[in-house]
Amino acid sequence: MGIELPETKGASASPALETATMSGPLVPSMSSFWRPGRKIRPPIDIFHAVLRLLCLFTSATGLSLMLTAKETSTITLYGFQLPVYSKWSFSDSFEYLVGVSAAVVAHSLLQLLISLLRLLKKAPSIPSRNYAWLIFAGDQVFAYAMMSAGSAAAGVTNLNRTGIRHSPLPNFCRPLHRFCDRVAASIAFTLLSCFLLAVSAVADVVWLSNS
Repeated sequence: MGIELPETKGASASPALETATMSGPLVPSMSSFWRPGRKIRPPIDIFHAVLRLLCLFTSATGLSLMLTAKETSTITLYGFQLPVYSKWSFSDSFEYLVGVSAAVVAHSLLQLLISLLRLLKKAPSIPSRNYAWLIFAGDQVFAYAMMSAGSAAAGVTNLNRTGIRHSPLPNFCRPLHRFCDRVAASIAFTLLSCFLLAVSAVADVVWLSNS
């Protein structure tokens, strides 16, 4: 849309003032953020980087807590003092959680590095729809895997806390409370990582719907 300004008497208006041009729409599109040299970044880029950083922190914390979960103590069974030793590698569910958490740590670290490199290069963190579909699928797969790993580990931990009814097996978490506390904290961070991955998948869907 062009707007012509009237000439003033006695002096002609400068060429810059003779015609003013406006381009629409008035709200800038997302592509305007990608211009080289601009310091303004799209919110989705920063949001993706923050999500990857949080997911890396929670998954790495849950992994380290599980890997350091071990303790030695004694229990009383039929009046006898029996030594007990517990470690995460004694349970298949805990080993499954460690494996899935390690994979999520690697996935989150890789995506975080890619996002940071693209931010430094002033390029979009999601360059194409194919890439968006790829990370959407990865986030969903890892979210479901973390959910299943946390649920399996929670079942074993609950059994350790309550013992087995109608049997002499006691509450193992009473003498091994440090071990059970570390496992419980690891499961909590695992489920939090699952939530962050789900949020990341939703953000991928939002990007795909707006692209």
